[in-house]
Amino acid sequence: MPTFQLRRLEPRDIDAYRAVRLDGLKRHPESFGASYEDEAKQPLEWFAHRLTVAAIVGGFDSAGVLVGVAGLTIPGAIKTRHKGILWGMYVVEAARRSGLSQLLVEAVIDEARGKVEQLQLTVVSSNAAAIRLYSKLGFVGYGLETRALCVDGQYFDEMLMALPLL
Repeated sequence: MPTFQLRRLEPRDIDAYRAVRLDGLKRHPESFGASYEDEAKQPLEWFAHRLTVAAIVGGFDSAGVLVGVAGLTIPGAIKTRHKGILWGMYVVEAARRSGLSQLLVEAVIDEARGKVEQLQLTVVSSNAAAIRLYSKLGFVGYGLETRALCVDGQYFDEMLMALPLL
């Protein structure tokens, strides 16, 4: 099993983060609420800002290349800041089936612990591997949003999942 270094992304990682993020949006548009077309137009400063408003964990391979990311956002509103959101989870094709996905989700869970009472996520309902991983780590489905995303005229449902952290 390969070894990975996990750490919160910093401004020096912005080019690599942008490349991995855009790779995910382009290759798997059904898995993200954001679109490649919108984010590809954004300047580097826009991506840098994301690193200041969210905790984005990166997984680096033995050569120091960023090969996976997952983010944690905590809403600022008083009534919703008890819930964190796991978002932007993506591992490049070459690093799949290596255990990195689980390490990234566990890192986001660790980041959220003590800061929020519950961690939530949405996952396209046809992504059985991701649903298995989230379930294995304690996330439980609590709803289904039908036709949550529309990609090139095709609709995708999203499963809503949550992990209590108390």
